[in-house]
Amino acid sequence: MAAVIRQTGASAGLLYLRPPGDRLLWLALLSGVSRQIAAPWVRAELDASTPVADSMLQRRLVWLDSQEEVARRYPQLGLVVPYDFALAAAPFVGGIAVWGGLALLWPVGNAAMPSSHQREVLSEYCRQTVLLLDQAAAQGHPLLPPAEPRYLPAASKNADPGQATAALDFTERLPQGCCALDLEGRLTFINRAGVELVGADAASLAGRRPWEALPWLSSPASEEGYRAAVISRRPASFTAMRLPGRPLLFELYPDDSGISVHITAVPQRTATTQAAVPDESVGAMGLYHLTHLAAALSKATTVHDVSDVVAHQIVPAFGPQGLVLLTTVEGRLHIIGHCGYSSEFIDRFDGMSLTSHAPTAHVQTTGDPVFFPTFADFQRTYPEAPRYGARNAWAFLPLTASSRTIGSLVLSYDQPRPFRPAERALLTSLAALIAQALDRARLYDAQHTIAHTLQTGLLPLALPHIPGLDAAARYQSASHGVDIGGDFYDLIHAPTAITAAIGDVQGHNTVAAALMGQVRTAVHAHAAAGTSPGVILARINRLLADLDTNLFTSCLVVQLDLASHRARLATAGHPSPLLRHPDGRTEVLSLTPQLLLGIDPDADYHTTDIPLPPGAVLVLYTDGLVEVPGTDIEDTTNALARYLARTQIQNLDQLAQSLVHHAQHSARDHDDIALLLIRPHP
Repeated sequence: MAAVIRQTGASAGLLYLRPPGDRLLWLALLSGVSRQIAAPWVRAELDASTPVADSMLQRRLVWLDSQEEVARRYPQLGLVVPYDFALAAAPFVGGIAVWGGLALLWPVGNAAMPSSHQREVLSEYCRQTVLLLDQAAAQGHPLLPPAEPRYLPAASKNADPGQATAALDFTERLPQGCCALDLEGRLTFINRAGVELVGADAASLAGRRPWEALPWLSSPASEEGYRAAVISRRPASFTAMRLPGRPLLFELYPDDSGISVHITAVPQRTATTQAAVPDESVGAMGLYHLTHLAAALSKATTVHDVSDVVAHQIVPAFGPQGLVLLTTVEGRLHIIGHCGYSSEFIDRFDGMSLTSHAPTAHVQTTGDPVFFPTFADFQRTYPEAPRYGARNAWAFLPLTASSRTIGSLVLSYDQPRPFRPAERALLTSLAALIAQALDRARLYDAQHTIAHTLQTGLLPLALPHIPGLDAAARYQSASHGVDIGGDFYDLIHAPTAITAAIGDVQGHNTVAAALMGQVRTAVHAHAAAGTSPGVILARINRLLADLDTNLFTSCLVVQLDLASHRARLATAGHPSPLLRHPDGRTEVLSLTPQLLLGIDPDADYHTTDIPLPPGAVLVLYTDGLVEVPGTDIEDTTNALARYLARTQIQNLDQLAQSLVHHAQHSARDHDDIALLLIRPHP
């Protein structure tokens, strides 16, 4: 990581890994910007609109050459980081998975694209990283991201002791103030003139952020100047009013090792309008974090999504060490998410009655927030309440939406916290945003439950037991939307024939689901009569023409002859099935392309005969298993065939789950998945 930043001349880098089976990208390594600035992106949804996620989805380099391009393609990122910089995002595409990706930032220059040298360095870095990740996974020990991202500091410079002493003497002789900050914003040096200007001794400032140590600097302008300098790597400036009539001008000059700050007193009449006035306002970092959280919550659809966003955004961005999110159900508080607590400690509070003498019940019934700056304050009010570890400060916030309190949010801190009015206002706004998102999510979950019940009612409750045949099926709904889809599968055991079918009706709504039910019923009726696959599709095609729904349907019908170990297949525009031979060799079956059902009422459908020996596995699926936006479906189908060939098969249920997991690991859940596996045995 340090080498690729150095060799490409990047000013900052963020490396993300995706743990196996996780739908989140975890920030693992960070360099060039502070943890505070990166806090909104410590965890990122795989289907979120971010440069790294898009590079993983598209399996290519994503390049943004200006602030305008960032704002156009990623408005949420442009809103929270409104500075001029260039960015490249590259994915880690391995042989068995897309493991994560890397984002690099540069100060904006004249180049419209990365140079050939930068591309070569980045490509080689990704290749080596993928090799490392693939090998670790193959050995059964995948490399996992740390719980907190590791920060890589800039390489230290070996200064000559004599020159260092001379430089120190030089700064002490200057009549102007100067100081140095690291990239985290912490003060590492201030000269005598600077100490006199800011009115604080060097010892009290060392290792602290000036806008946190000096009350008169605690305004958005101070942090904004620092953020702009660090991210854009360009000089920035602001004025601050230490005393009435005595404004100070701060000029910031950043590089890859830190920020040099020049401090001068200026006549009040020349002070800029971007003055940091001493007040109780919220800092720029808090405002940006609140903006980012609001945007993230607007995209959260389920209660689980809201809980994830709250846990992954608030703890790194707003500073608490513990968080608990609760909702009210039938007069009791139920915990729907927590962070920074053990499950054993949390479980004792789940299901607490609203009549309990507890701060969570109090804020729920009164609708008023409660703050405890110290443990002594907390103990005086709730002497019997348990304390987790050495927590020393708490904020209990009601979640109120549409004048109803629907839950509460608990934040806890290891150190005492004064909770000044500005911070109380910020946290109250935070709770209001969460409450609105949670209220929407609860409605979504209720609608989704109804939709899911209807969907499952249209699919087979269970596959029939057929002597001489193993079968397994899966249905996985898309991760977005409450509408039900038109994917279906069926296995029909009739005296005249054994028939398998799978299909996908166009659309994600009740009309598609209703048509799916009609198509499945028609397939079942014709298959039970022993009709050949091609004739079944032709008859259903004419049925759809009569119904005049203007919806097209793909369908694949397979008729099995277990006695002769053969199968007859016909397809209507459906993805080609996979056949894994008993020796493990896997192929994508080549079937004659045919029209989707519902296009031409007079279309004929050809039937293909293939051998299906005992031990072979026939894989029928809908396009959600292999379709990845921006990628040729033939490539993803061949990748699925290779995955099937090297997968050890113990039973078909486990294989079905493994194939669905492979699809989820390779792409976002953009479409429903229906899957039917068939294996004859002696």
